[in-house]
Formats: sequence, C-alpha cells, structure tokens
Amino acid sequence: MIATLTLNPAVDKFTSIEQLVPEKKLRCAEMLVQAGGGGINVCKGIVELGGSSIAIFPCGGNNGKILKDLLKEQSITAVPIEIKGNTRENIVVIEKATNKEFKFVMPGPVISKEEMNVIKTAVMELLNVSFLICSGSLAPGMPESFLAELAIIAREKGMKFIVDTSGPALKAALKEGVYLIKPNMSELCFLVNKKYLELSEIDAAVDQIITEGTCEVLVVSMGPAGGLLATRNFKKSFPAPTVKKLSTVGAGDSMIAGISWMLEQNKSMEDAIQFGLACGTAATVKKGAQLFKKEDAMKFFEWMKQ
Repeated sequence: MIATLTLNPAVDKFTSIEQLVPEKKLRCAEMLVQAGGGGINVCKGIVELGGSSIAIFPCGGNNGKILKDLLKEQSITAVPIEIKGNTRENIVVIEKATNKEFKFVMPGPVISKEEMNVIKTAVMELLNVSFLICSGSLAPGMPESFLAELAIIAREKGMKFIVDTSGPALKAALKEGVYLIKPNMSELCFLVNKKYLELSEIDAAVDQIITEGTCEVLVVSMGPAGGLLATRNFKKSFPAPTVKKLSTVGAGDSMIAGISWMLEQNKSMEDAIQFGLACGTAATVKKGAQLFKKEDAMKFFEWMKQ
C-alpha cells in the first residue's frame, strides 16, 4: 500500500478566459473544481493507474468539507485530520489567446502544534504501508523540522519515505535521511548551495548529495529534457518524449505517482523512472486540470522503452 501526506491541501478551481484585461469584467468559462495538493494529486494519479493509496491531509471549514466530498467521488481512501482553520482554495486561469496559465495560490490555514501531533499520530498508525509520499509545501505554522520528524517515523515503521518539496524543509528531511527525492534544477541548486549549475556541473552536484548518504535515490527532473537517475552505484539519464505542451498542472505529481506505482509492484528503478517521466509527459498533453490518462502514459512508456 502507498500512503500520501499533503500538509497544505487545497480545493483547486480551474477556468479559462479569452484574454486577461485589467479593470474589466472578465467573462470566464464554467469553473471546474477538484481536490488538490501534492500528495492528493499523487493519489489521483495512482488511482488512474489502477492502484490504491491512502491520502492523509489536514482539512477544515467549508472547503475542507468540499475536499472530502471530492475525494469520496473519486473513490480515494481519505484520512482527514480535522483542523480549526479553513482549507485553502487555489485558482488557475488559462488565457486562451496565449495558452498561458495564471496560478493564484493561497497560503492556507495555520496548523497548530496540537494539530501537527495528530498528523504524526495518523502516520504512526499506518499499517502495511510500503511507501509514504510527502508532496507539496508545508502549511503555515509548520516548522522546517516537521518533515525531519516524519522521516524518523517512516524509518522506524519501515516505510520508504519519498519527499517532493523544496527549500529548507527538504534540507531538514534529508538530514534524517529519506528514500527518494525529485528535485528540479532550481531545487538541486538550492541543495548544493549554488545559484546556478552548468550542465557539466550536474553530475558533481548529484554525486555530492548521494555521497552524503541523505537519500538512497535521487531523480533530477529536467522538464522536456527528461530526467537523471542517481543512486550510490548507478547513474543514468533518460530522455522525455517530445510533445506539444498544453499544460504544466500536476506534471510533477504525475511523475511521482508513476514512479511509486511501479516501485510498489517491484519493478526496476530504471523502469520506474521512465514510467514516471511518461506519466509526467502525459500530464502536459492534457488541458487544464486533468493530470494524465493511463493510456497516454502507457503509450509514452512504450516509446521510451524502444
């Protein structure tokens, strides 16, 4: 079983207009409402692939109720942690004239110390979970050390901890050790304290992180250029299929869903990374709020395996 943890979930709202014009009434298309947040998106991807997972997340207020209802509609097993604050909502507006996406991301409710303890207890009580995936940002009020505490819990319970976040929280988790991280280029720069990395410097940066022993598997996500897989004894680059990008919504979460789904079935790490790239690519060819379709991911995966 795979469990995901979303520390700052959201009710995501998607709409489109012909063109963004200031100080005008902008007539939008019908709004699509979905459950959102990194770990929740990973769960949706796993369900699309035919797998099952548990979604743990704090929620509260009107939006919290909407979030739970949306997950129930998608047959996702939810472990909601009730909080006093109101779950945030985000808005994505697509400008049809340019196909640009404008993402309005709200901060979310402050999580109290008591509520954080309930989240940790929910993780401690997980049974028969092989992978614990924490994806997305910390909620307001959470210390950077919170992911480090979760890393300790995961290790004690024998769960492989996959972390897909950024900034000091990621560094804090790495100090305790995690199974897999998926930084993009800017996040990789942050991890090795560099403002910029030349292509020729990427290998050395990856080697530095792996040598420090803070993660077993490192996957550098390089967008259209594909990805780089590195472990202590192995390193390999994988190209991504060339496609016409229609959206970037959920591409990273789709990649994590594909990787974890394959690993949970005891597939090789190489196959898992390639399939993750295939799922991420499949997400970019879908418009707006959709993550990806399984048939698209399978098609891209077969192309990559040739």
